[in-house]
Amino acid sequence: MKIAIIVNPLIPVPPDKYGGIERIVYMLIQQLMTLGHNVTLFANSNSKPNCTLTSYHESEKYGLNDFIRINMLTAKINFQGYDLVHTFGRMSNIASLMLFKIPKIVSYQLPPTISQIKKALKVAYPGSLYFTGCSNYISNQIAPYGKTTTIYNGVDLDDYSFNEYVSADAPLVFLGRIQTEKGTHIAIDVALKINKKLVIAGNIPNEKLHHRYFKNMVEPHVDNDRITYIGPVNDIQKNELLQNALCLLMPITWDEPFGIVMTEALACGTPVIAFNKGSVPEVITNGLNGFVCDSLQEMISAVEMLPSISRKNCRSVVEEKFSATVLARQYEELYFLAAKK
Repeated sequence: MKIAIIVNPLIPVPPDKYGGIERIVYMLIQQLMTLGHNVTLFANSNSKPNCTLTSYHESEKYGLNDFIRINMLTAKINFQGYDLVHTFGRMSNIASLMLFKIPKIVSYQLPPTISQIKKALKVAYPGSLYFTGCSNYISNQIAPYGKTTTIYNGVDLDDYSFNEYVSADAPLVFLGRIQTEKGTHIAIDVALKINKKLVIAGNIPNEKLHHRYFKNMVEPHVDNDRITYIGPVNDIQKNELLQNALCLLMPITWDEPFGIVMTEALACGTPVIAFNKGSVPEVITNGLNGFVCDSLQEMISAVEMLPSISRKNCRSVVEEKFSATVLARQYEELYFLAAKK
């Protein structure tokens, strides 16, 4: 099949460090090409997707000029022999294609704006618009309005080294953006209360409230002994960090749409202890590959129960449900279904 894939052009594909959606898109493209498909990526000009790249950009403040310019670009897809278009970016950037028969797949990695979905369905060529969610938590919000499939995110297993054994004094790890919703301060609280070492890795988003959060809630506890902050990490550093961790703490205070970091940790054999928000219970099964918690005290107790978790089981769950191969096959199946209509 000849497939056009679109992602917002803010971060290159693949990303160097942060960029979960861009990482998924890159992984999907590599798998699709292995399966024999012809892929063109519409993305940031610094992208290196190993396929045909059509670069485009958005203004810092997306406006009408961006909408018109980008739709003039994407409208050409309908006349260039593509079998379908698959966007992980703004649905408005394929508005020019809505009236045409070409199948359109819109993948949501964040909570959807239902009003936009309703508008798109009203103008789209009948039967040409499909949606995916990265978890049932997301898909269930879309399903009442349009054709929706859950396709979980995942990881390339070759990028993560399985480590069956770690020492009892291995550190806890927090990996993610340093902001209130990710619960970095709660991870610190867990570590301090049970006298465990904690390594914190991740970027501080470039807004004042996030820097204020780091300064007030995180930095005062960083002593580079019990609590260590190492900043953003690349893929090699991430693999090293996760495979040698006792567990990944994910004390989120918001409804996480998926949480790729969970599958990254599990691919290394590292259990995940997370709060029961969003997609967490779809990825973590109590006692199998980690623990789903409803309170700080439950999270503390879960750390004490980690010896009961088989790290082999953690890896197996990813192999069965969240690998790059599984993800690509599921998207390919949807592509064939959409192209037949």
